[in-house]
Amino acid sequence: MKLLRVNIISGTNCGGLLDGLDVSFRSPFDEYSTFAPLCFIGRNGAGKSQFLQILAEIFQSTFHKCVSHQERYEGNLDLQFEIEYFIHPENELEPIRVRISHQSINKKRPSLIIETRDEYNWIDCDLNSSKTHALLPEKIVGYTSGDNETLSLPFLTSRSGYATDVREKALSLEYTDQSIPDTRLMLIDYGTHLEVLVANLLLGSDKIRAALLDSANLQDLHSFRCIIQLAHGVVSKFTNIKGSQSTRKEIQLTQELETFLDRLKRCATCYTYDEKTETYIFDYWINDQTRAAFRYFWDNSLELYSAFHKLSMLNDLALPRKTRERFQNDTKKRRFASRLPEPQDEDKVFRFERVNFRSRKSNEVVDYVSLSDGEHQLAQLLGTFCMFSSPNILFLLDEPESHFNPQWRVQFISKILDLPTENGDRRGTSIVSHQDCLITTHAPFIPSDMHREQVFMFSKNDEGEIQIKHPDIETFGATFDTIIEECFGVSPPISQVPRDEIEELMKSENPEEIRSGIRHLGNSVEKAFLADHLRQLQNKGV
Repeated sequence: MKLLRVNIISGTNCGGLLDGLDVSFRSPFDEYSTFAPLCFIGRNGAGKSQFLQILAEIFQSTFHKCVSHQERYEGNLDLQFEIEYFIHPENELEPIRVRISHQSINKKRPSLIIETRDEYNWIDCDLNSSKTHALLPEKIVGYTSGDNETLSLPFLTSRSGYATDVREKALSLEYTDQSIPDTRLMLIDYGTHLEVLVANLLLGSDKIRAALLDSANLQDLHSFRCIIQLAHGVVSKFTNIKGSQSTRKEIQLTQELETFLDRLKRCATCYTYDEKTETYIFDYWINDQTRAAFRYFWDNSLELYSAFHKLSMLNDLALPRKTRERFQNDTKKRRFASRLPEPQDEDKVFRFERVNFRSRKSNEVVDYVSLSDGEHQLAQLLGTFCMFSSPNILFLLDEPESHFNPQWRVQFISKILDLPTENGDRRGTSIVSHQDCLITTHAPFIPSDMHREQVFMFSKNDEGEIQIKHPDIETFGATFDTIIEECFGVSPPISQVPRDEIEELMKSENPEEIRSGIRHLGNSVEKAFLADHLRQLQNKGV
């Protein structure tokens, strides 16, 4: 898919910060055959993260009304919007232009309308039709490098809905082996990094494993442990309904999740089971046979990740009922400081432990926790793009490179474009080119990899209104100094303390004082100007 335009009529959040914003990202008449991310850059508080959140809520609202079995909750009931995009359904020869609107007429509750565009007109679609459902993105994948409440909220709402659905259906009289559909909103944050990494390193190709571990100088996955704990007394027991087939003491599982548990048992090198607490401890030593076992049950890394993720979403059930109800009520009231807390590790339904790697240099065993946050997040981000290699996926990345060193920041977009996947890389016109990606940043590295029409500067005017425009300069290949000056008004691009000192020295008429100051300054254009000022004083005989 490719986003064309987003009109936020009423966002009902952030004090109406984004209300009335109408942004055109691309022209509907251009050719879009390559993966071309969009970058949002600007100062803190300019609305970048809030825009990603609204975009996630736009599709959450649409999914809830069209495919409610995949999105159980609608977090922003009063959201009004209009959005246009191109999408390439699997059975269509050409991309289809789609417009979705959710607007209130005569002060009534907003109604959803989905339309497609032919050569001349917009044509209404049946919201209940499978053909209409094929016009919606397959997944909205959100990523945040920290605890970003803004972007996380719709995804946490989605996760909570899945966990509740599992509990209710596991307890119902209609307890069948039918799987519960995954959510269309998927959040990749620090709590999911091991799900992503282990799935890729077990079922990804040699090239994928090398791409994920190269930056950390690791050779391969060595071993790991995962724990599933279903009865530990942290929450009150769920009352089992008479006639239900479920026999679990506390956390109830659907037949699909019971199947996942059985598969993990069959793939394990060894395991233990505590009947009293219904705790399974699975240990895996990674070799060709282990990978073959996992591959027998799961076709690819995304399927395995989905199994891990469905189990981990049950961690919400390890929270007190009042906590979950408070989160749902606060979400409806748009209280954005509220979020579901993470249970303690020992209380989680599903968690990883003791993830170890083989070092590339010494072949010694390296514990995952010994790696840096940047190494964790780079492997997680790249692994996310490796897994989601099908078309019609929208990535929303909030400051993804914030924990990286400058070298990794410079290489970030290049690494994504060159990633091996089952469907080719993202530089050519392969199937993964039918994806879209929005990235927020406060740094010049990502804009330097993009042409100016892909870069959107967020700022506030004197009235506090959000303004969005392209930079006045060509950003592709521009120096970082140039981009910082254009997007943040920082010139010269050095910190304030040395800048103040240089300004004072430029006013000085004392050559010795200037020489002393120059000696402890790093190289910069401003230092060269100061040296020139010193030469002029010397020429005057001062």
